[in-house]
Amino acid sequence: MNMRSIIVRATWDDEAEVWLATSDDIEGLAVESESMEKLQPKVMAAVADLLELNGVGSDLPEIPVHILAEHIGKVPNPSF
Repeated sequence: MNMRSIIVRATWDDEAEVWLATSDDIEGLAVESESMEKLQPKVMAAVADLLELNGVGSDLPEIPVHILAEHIGKVPNPSF
């Protein structure tokens, strides 16, 4: 399988108070960190390791990794 890019989704876990990054593009990717700044290098290192372990190639010298973050905040409803 040749990859052109990798999509990683990072979601905030309120209970654990960490960002959790997973991807449908890289089997086995599950990385967590308390901040996005610390998450990004962990994701890049894990993706590189998993690509090598899984023997995934690409026709590009580098494979772009897109980290998409989602954090849902809540505001009180003034009607209640």
